Amino acid sequence: MENEASYICKYCGEDIVVPIDWSAGSSQQYVEDCSVCCNPNIIHIQIGDTGDVQIWGEAEQDQH
Repeated sequence: MENEASYICKYCGEDIVVPIDWSAGSSQQYVEDCSVCCNPNIIHIQIGDTGDVQIWGEAEQDQH
């Protein structure tokens, strides 16, 4: 099992590595500020039955 995954910041385009919390369930969503540009991204993590991880981010402002 991987303990980290990465997403692309929707504001600055940087590849951002975040930890995977396996105990938080198979469908996760939270807001995290980009470590490069400090803008908020909504992080989505999906963990499949076989342990495969899909992660993507979207700009928080797109949600309003």
